[in-house]
Amino acid sequence: MVISGNWNVTMRRALRNLALKPSDAADTPSVTWKLHREILLPMGWGRAVLLQIAHPLVAAGVGEHSSFRNGWAGRLYRTLEAMLKMTFGTPEESASVAQSINAAHDRVNGRLSEAAGGFPAGTRYSAHDPHLLRWVHGTLVDSCLLLYELYVGSLTLEEKDRYCAEASGIEPLLRIPKGYLPRSVAELQSYMDAMFQSGEIVVTDMARDLARDIVAPSVPSVVRPMFWGLRLPTIGLLPPSIRKAYGFSWSALDEAALRSTARLSRTLLPLTPSLLRHWPHARTARRRTERAS
Repeated sequence: MVISGNWNVTMRRALRNLALKPSDAADTPSVTWKLHREILLPMGWGRAVLLQIAHPLVAAGVGEHSSFRNGWAGRLYRTLEAMLKMTFGTPEESASVAQSINAAHDRVNGRLSEAAGGFPAGTRYSAHDPHLLRWVHGTLVDSCLLLYELYVGSLTLEEKDRYCAEASGIEPLLRIPKGYLPRSVAELQSYMDAMFQSGEIVVTDMARDLARDIVAPSVPSVVRPMFWGLRLPTIGLLPPSIRKAYGFSWSALDEAALRSTARLSRTLLPLTPSLLRHWPHARTARRRTERAS
């Protein structure tokens, strides 16, 4: 893929804003690196996706244009690779991922064929809509912070604010207006609360149909126990009203299982070597940064 000079300038500036490759990494390490290096972090993505498709326009875009139904596991892998390259890759790798995301978004647009939630039939949607991109972004950042603190360890308010600020640096890469994404955890929570109260977040039949591929995907029986473990944070960390709207059952036993597995994780992770705990992309990026320094 040929990357233009203008794009490289934009990408490098955006990466500095993201603080993913800080020149003084040893002194002010990126909070994004701290979170995204954890192999457990994608356990929060199922919750994020369920929140995303609880917006009828996002659900329509996913349901009508995505390969989502044809392979949740494959989509998860591609999303994971994109996240790791955007966070830990070289500027060229990050630029390639951003271009691929924008190219995919170019194809996702249309009109609602029937009314969905508070949106009448014929309402236009586009994956480039900054309003929808902000919702997708907010659910991911919120879910990553929630999952990390539950399964890995606590974060200071300063770290959570820095994570939000670093994540907002994605704006120029995805053509989001400057200043549109939350810069602090207070802004993030205020935004999420406002969206839940806006009437826009309504679980539709399309969303429920898509949710089945997330919560109960067709996988070989040998790996089903792993998906039971993923199901706990995916359903258990949803706001109760959203969980109820999807029709998910959640018992006291489920809640106890979620909390006990989280405690076990927080106990074992400090004893786990980096080779097993962290993504290899993170170790490679750290070595690259140390050599550059």
